Amino acid sequence: MTDRLFNAISDSRRRYLLEQLMVSPMTVKQMSDRLPISRPRVSQHLKVLRDAQLVLVQTCGTRRVHMINNAAFQPLQTWIDNFRAPSIRERTLI
Repeated sequence: MTDRLFNAISDSRRRYLLEQLMVSPMTVKQMSDRLPISRPRVSQHLKVLRDAQLVLVQTCGTRRVHMINNAAFQPLQTWIDNFRAPSIRERTLI
């Protein structure tokens, strides 16, 4: 699971899309207006983010609105937190 998350955030354009979605849910058109790439390319990046479950989609009439899935970031946070806290091995050496 963590590999899929790291792969999804490895691309700077996908990280930019995530940063934009942190501010507000958006459609593909709204996101593509903020990047110098085509709507189909934005859609491809969003598919990677959806496959990693970092982004959710809600249909509102004929529009598909993308939003951050905060819960999906927990495995990444846990992985990072393991480096912040002293490990069990370090604690036994002290």
